[in-house]
Amino acid sequence: MHVSTRFLALAGIGFWLVTSGFALAQGPQIDVGGVPTLPQSRLKLGRAIGAVESPSLLQTPSNAPISGRAGPSVSRAPVQEFNPVSPKPGASMETRIPAPLSLAEEKPPTFGSLGEPLPPPEEGGISLDEAIQLLVERNMGLMALQYEIPMARADILTASLRANPVFYADSQLVPYGIYSNARPGGQTQYDVNVNWPIDFSRKRQARTAVAQKASLVTEAQFQDAVRIQIDNLYTVVVDVAAANEAVRYNEAYARGLTKLATVFTERAQAGAVQQSQADALRAQAERAQLQLRLARSAVKSNTRKLALLLNMRGQEAANLKVSLNLRDTQPLPEDETSLLERALQNRPDILASRLGIQRACAEIKLAKANKYPDAYLLYQPYTLQDNRPFGLKSPTSWAVGLTVSVPLFNRNQGVIERARLNADQTRMELAAIEDSVATEVELAIREFELSLDSVVEFEKEVIPASQRVYQTALKRFNEGLDTVDAFSEGQRDYNETIRDYRDALVRHRRAVLDLNTAVGVRLLP
Repeated sequence: MHVSTRFLALAGIGFWLVTSGFALAQGPQIDVGGVPTLPQSRLKLGRAIGAVESPSLLQTPSNAPISGRAGPSVSRAPVQEFNPVSPKPGASMETRIPAPLSLAEEKPPTFGSLGEPLPPPEEGGISLDEAIQLLVERNMGLMALQYEIPMARADILTASLRANPVFYADSQLVPYGIYSNARPGGQTQYDVNVNWPIDFSRKRQARTAVAQKASLVTEAQFQDAVRIQIDNLYTVVVDVAAANEAVRYNEAYARGLTKLATVFTERAQAGAVQQSQADALRAQAERAQLQLRLARSAVKSNTRKLALLLNMRGQEAANLKVSLNLRDTQPLPEDETSLLERALQNRPDILASRLGIQRACAEIKLAKANKYPDAYLLYQPYTLQDNRPFGLKSPTSWAVGLTVSVPLFNRNQGVIERARLNADQTRMELAAIEDSVATEVELAIREFELSLDSVVEFEKEVIPASQRVYQTALKRFNEGLDTVDAFSEGQRDYNETIRDYRDALVRHRRAVLDLNTAVGVRLLP
């Protein structure tokens, strides 16, 4: 009866452990499986640089010390569920969705315009500095990506967790019926075991180092996402400013044509000129009004894009204005060599790749540490051998043991080799990125210099010459020496010159901001 009570008590403890998740059912061996992995993450910052994206079949082999014999020397409890979650190579930085895509530049409307001096930036509008500040503070995409940094830091915590000890109770040699002199057998045995995993190869430290490097890569990738989004802001701000200039030019053009058409209509009514000339000017004035409406629509469209980037809605978006001077004739701030050095030192995508190499090296150390499974220290504080069926006293005892896997074979050598190849691949990727950045900086410098030369040439030579031709055509027309068609042709040539000058200003303003993006530093306003 006492034996049955003890057995029921131990069975109850075992059932509680099973149902509470602290132990699994008795099995023939300790099966701890491979290195547990982190859940699939959702990184939105692009590919995890330096990560070994190893398939599950190449994970660390089972740490299982084989056993199965009766007796107190080893626990037969499977302990896989009690080990800390360890990031598999590449798991904490899996690819999710790409970083913000660069917006395409929108060319300003190409319809004709009359040249007038550029006005000062619009009062009440936000400056470029203010727009950048609002973007960093309020852009929904960047706000979402920013969560990746604390998530990566949480991966560090996960990787640094220690393995839990395993408590296990069992009963062995339980007879079908009872033991007796007629049916002798070994004593029924009741054991209480505690298994403590020993990480002698320092896998936990190696996992933590990988997670720390991955966190640094995440921070650099987030900075690059900010750089790309600021470049998108540059594009939209210049689009808004260019559209505003198109409106201003076309307002002047429409006013001039409307005034001229009114004069010719009065002259036609007085019989001084032909009605067809007045009608032709009236048609041109109507087309100018249409072009003006299209220009205003372009302002609204581009302003809406800017409001979306700055997370503005409702009346705040409706009142949004931009204060940006399109004309910028500052020279190149530094020589090409200095700008390239700045880019290689400051571009966050390059920094992320360099940190990715450090992460890849940490992955190699982790793969090497995973060669050796944990050792298991067994402490069995209580063992009862039931001798009552034989009329003898039932003794209690304790036991201690150590289970270590004999590393006859390195079953992790494929993962180690993959980690080494990944490190070499990451170095090659860094070299490719550095070459790409050097080309990008060089092209940005060339565009800057070419567009600046174009603006200067327009202001010094092209516009003054075009103005002289236009004034001559206007004078001849007022004196009755040229027809309306001849005057319109001269005016159209002059308008195209002014339009090309405006396009040159927009192109150079883009080149200035593209240089900032290429170098990764705010060099010019």
